Amino acid sequence: MSTALSHLGTVTSATREAIDSDPNNAHAVFRASAIAHDAVASTVTLGKYSVEVDEPPALGGENTAANPVEYYLASLLSCQVVTWRVWADKLGIAVDDISAKAEGDLDVRGFFGFDDDVRPGFGEVRVVVTVAGPETRERYEELQQAVDAHCPVLDLTRNQTPVRTTLETV
Repeated sequence: MSTALSHLGTVTSATREAIDSDPNNAHAVFRASAIAHDAVASTVTLGKYSVEVDEPPALGGENTAANPVEYYLASLLSCQVVTWRVWADKLGIAVDDISAKAEGDLDVRGFFGFDDDVRPGFGEVRVVVTVAGPETRERYEELQQAVDAHCPVLDLTRNQTPVRTTLETV
């Protein structure tokens, strides 16, 4: 077993112990903040990290960074990889390598308000996960079912999440 994978088991066990001793330890809060600049760009701060966000010229930007929906795809894929690793360890399924790719269809008429019957987000997202290892296809399908049931970013897409927006003026 690799050091990285044995570390996942240690993290999972420590988390279970912390939650068992106090259920409040299960609650985590993640934060982000954004500051607009240029036409449609922004700098987003995520803890000690920051990322630039922009749009392609067709959407009013200068294409200096990935756009928000590309970051969503990146979030989905990275969450998938993490969840595959955690659940492979948890289920004792050997995985040598994992890669993933995604694409989504977005009709800009919804974003620009040209047609209110068109949703502004993706109409469909397609994810392909490629897994290599010594297990049978059935074992990897079992793992995929666990991942689909437990991936937080996939859950955000599949299930409605309440979002409360507060306007502050200065």
